Amino acid sequence: MNFYRSHILVCGGTGCTSGGSANLIKRFEELLKEDKLDSEVRVVRTGCFGLCEAGPVVIVYPEGVFYSHVQLADVDEIVSEHIIKGRIVERLVYHDVEQGKLDEATSINEIGFYKKQHRVALRNCGVIDPENIEDYIAFDGYQALGKVLTEMTPDDVVDVLKKSGLRGRGGAGFPTGLKWELTKRPQAEQKYVVCNADEGDPGAFMDRSVLEGDPHSVLEAMAIAGYTIGANQGYIYVRAEYPIAVHRLQIAIDQAHEYGLLGQNIFGSDFSFDIELRLGAGAFVCGEETALMASIEGKRGEPRPKPPFPAEKGVFACPTVINNVETLANVCQIILKGADWFSSMGTEKSKGTKVFALGGKINNTGLVEVPMGTTLREILYDIGGGIPNGKKFKAAQTGGPSGGCIPPQHLDTPIDYDNLMAIGSMMGSGGLIVMDEDNCMVDIARFFLEFTVDESCGKCTPCRIGTRRMLEILNRIVEGKGEEGDIEKLEELGNTIKRTALCGLGQSAPNPVLSTIRYFRDEYEAHIRDKKCPAGHCKALLQYHIDPQKCKGCSLCARNCPAGAISGEIKNPYTIDTAKCVKCGVCMEKCRFGAIYKK
Repeated sequence: MNFYRSHILVCGGTGCTSGGSANLIKRFEELLKEDKLDSEVRVVRTGCFGLCEAGPVVIVYPEGVFYSHVQLADVDEIVSEHIIKGRIVERLVYHDVEQGKLDEATSINEIGFYKKQHRVALRNCGVIDPENIEDYIAFDGYQALGKVLTEMTPDDVVDVLKKSGLRGRGGAGFPTGLKWELTKRPQAEQKYVVCNADEGDPGAFMDRSVLEGDPHSVLEAMAIAGYTIGANQGYIYVRAEYPIAVHRLQIAIDQAHEYGLLGQNIFGSDFSFDIELRLGAGAFVCGEETALMASIEGKRGEPRPKPPFPAEKGVFACPTVINNVETLANVCQIILKGADWFSSMGTEKSKGTKVFALGGKINNTGLVEVPMGTTLREILYDIGGGIPNGKKFKAAQTGGPSGGCIPPQHLDTPIDYDNLMAIGSMMGSGGLIVMDEDNCMVDIARFFLEFTVDESCGKCTPCRIGTRRMLEILNRIVEGKGEEGDIEKLEELGNTIKRTALCGLGQSAPNPVLSTIRYFRDEYEAHIRDKKCPAGHCKALLQYHIDPQKCKGCSLCARNCPAGAISGEIKNPYTIDTAKCVKCGVCMEKCRFGAIYKK
């Protein structure tokens, strides 16, 4: 075994990989070999560190120095200065948006983005090599499975999970221990464990990052679930659009077989369990558990009525427990550290932590894991670094197409399952998209509903036709053709769909529309009555004008206008013919004096 004096951790998540981190790793390894340092310094390809905005990210231990936006040309300097001479490359050290320049010795835990986080599901992401099972074992990997098989009965496992208060992180928030107990009860020759990794919400990448950074945590938890409910077969239903996650999952499955941690007689017991991958083809509806099961069986991915529930009649009509990736990523830590440890975090009815994919109009985009009950203000400002360019916060969308928009008056609401439902949103799987004053809330609602309409499986009338009628109304409104009564029609249609759609995805599809009407009704009214978009976003309702006091008569706007809508004389103010203007915004982009505005 080698004992290394330094470790160079390079982010190998999707975001940093797209930024060229694989080339960074290759170059680090080449230089260390040339300098005969490869036996002293280890280069580790990890999963996502979380702070995606700073990628590609490199962290050098034992100092814990966090280098951001590292490019291939920077690798030589990091090796020659930091690794060989012990001098930190100051120009590459990450700088907090709010706090200014970091001291040279600042560790990752002192960066503002991480200070209020508590990583449980993400505990190994950015720490271990996800393609090396020995790294996982070194961080207590498979100890929970060993403890369960040698010290605990299935009832013991159920009891621990129920006492922990762990609820499903896929959106519904159903108690995990109760779900396992209900699947354990039926007597059946065959049962199944399914991991739902079909993460389809726009802006969501929580599950993907866990699979890319810590795949063995999911495999171990699935094996524990198999022991608990009496199953010997598991399936991971994962999006084919996640090639890195799929690749690392297969490596992890192969390694677990090689080490005797999957397959026959695990840990010398009479328990046998295996796992297979099933690739989804990108249908959003297959994130719904009954549609997912149909897809695993080789059928068209459509939901079916419940009951019967999967615990009674699931995959191939056998009792099945289905959990999403983040839920499973918590299980092993609960087994090792106990129910009281987990339930000490969070709120009375929402225990533990929650992972959010923080995106949109926010300085620090990335993955965030915080205790339940953390306020939206803390997430956006203390962790997210606030809104870029001094803009005002307008809303945060949680729960993806199934969720709602949270306005500024609820910034201090503790985020948990019940509080989000009370203000018209939902936890969902954990997407958190931030919007500023330039976002039109009517168009935001239209965007999410358009996604739902495209992804509807079409099986039930409320979802297939009802959401399309709602979208037609929204399209008319943003095009300046809205009519009195449209808002009431949207509310009536939305509430009817919520009551009558077949599956949870259809029932929650109107949420973005209903929540924006609830909190931003004045924007809908302005679009309909005044034919204006208060945010200046909807093209059909915009007009571009030139301020004669600011215009210098340089003609740059006229020369770049593709429609020939701008006229005037050099050194005199120009004007825009609004009838000819195609509202492309090129004139505003080209003007050097801020003379062009829209309203």
